[in-house]
Amino acid sequence: MQIIPAIDLEKGRSRIVFWPGVSSGIGAPTDRPDRIAEHFVSLGAPVIHLVDFDGARAGAPVNLETVGAIAARVATPLQLAGGVDSADAIRLAFAAGATRVLVGMPVADDPDALRACLALAGDWLAVGLDARPERLAAFPWRRARVPGLRELADELVGLGVARLVLGHGGGSAEVETLAALRASVDIEVVVAGGVRDLDGIRRLRDTGIAGIILGEALLSGAIDYIAALEAAA
Repeated sequence: MQIIPAIDLEKGRSRIVFWPGVSSGIGAPTDRPDRIAEHFVSLGAPVIHLVDFDGARAGAPVNLETVGAIAARVATPLQLAGGVDSADAIRLAFAAGATRVLVGMPVADDPDALRACLALAGDWLAVGLDARPERLAAFPWRRARVPGLRELADELVGLGVARLVLGHGGGSAEVETLAALRASVDIEVVVAGGVRDLDGIRRLRDTGIAGIILGEALLSGAIDYIAALEAAA
């Protein structure tokens, strides 16, 4: 199971200051996303997940220069979320240096928009769902009936989606749902958020999911990256 570090981008900087030597008191803190990404790549990170907070608010990518600076510093794939819910936005993300994108629930609810995004990004597109046990979080659906999580996952697979990123997956009830989803739907599942300790990583590892995206827990030092890799193995 992959452990994927996440960096939240705001005005070209990381929203969380990272101090890699906080436990030993050495080194210096930094809010430069390129340096943070380089640190985790040096430890073996397979992907760096970037969240464009300004882009999410604007509805289009904003921190593209920062994405480019990160891409110039590391050769590891970069997955961008926030403001990339259209084919035009995905083009901008890819041109800046991102190699993967994460679209949100509005795209999942719009088959035409999803097809356009898939035509451009293919297997490098993931769909993010704000999932709770056995259901999806409140959302202003366009369709007449709110779908269940497995129902929507089946629909997305049918349209060509290869990867889901589910929020809030660390609790015991969510773990059961993840295991059932992973066993019944042929799609790669990644969890973002909800993991606070190594035991949480181990619980998710045992469900068979492909990866966990960790942001604040890693950058704050609450979870050590090497220890997280060991727990995920």
